[in-house]
Amino acid sequence: MEHRTSVENCEIVSIPKVSDRRGNLSVVQHDDGLPFEVQRVFYIYDIPSGKSRGEHAHYECHQLLIAASGSFCVRLDDGADTKTVELRRPGQGLHIPPGIWAGERDFSGGAVCLVLASHFYDEADYIRDYDAFLDYAAKQ
Repeated sequence: MEHRTSVENCEIVSIPKVSDRRGNLSVVQHDDGLPFEVQRVFYIYDIPSGKSRGEHAHYECHQLLIAASGSFCVRLDDGADTKTVELRRPGQGLHIPPGIWAGERDFSGGAVCLVLASHFYDEADYIRDYDAFLDYAAKQ
């Protein structure tokens, strides 16, 4: 039987930073401790006040969420436990493994959520119905 993924498997990953008098530069590379190989990158921005994003889980895809600008909260749910993580530093990312329901909310003005994903977009990998997610999580 597979090991059940829990919200405790969602961890903050430090992103290496190079600083000099011109500012900061952060680099994300697979061999720098990222727990998956990146296949897709996208970002979410101009989120209207009070709106949320995400609210789904994946069967296979890992994601790393980074507050490239501003801040937001991520509510994580494994079907039994929940936790909320605030992202506000571009030098940190939140690793969300498959099997975790995640939703982003409480976006500050000008927030940009940068997402690095382990898989190309595939609608069949998404669990978008919360009750279906709970059924899936109960079987893990």
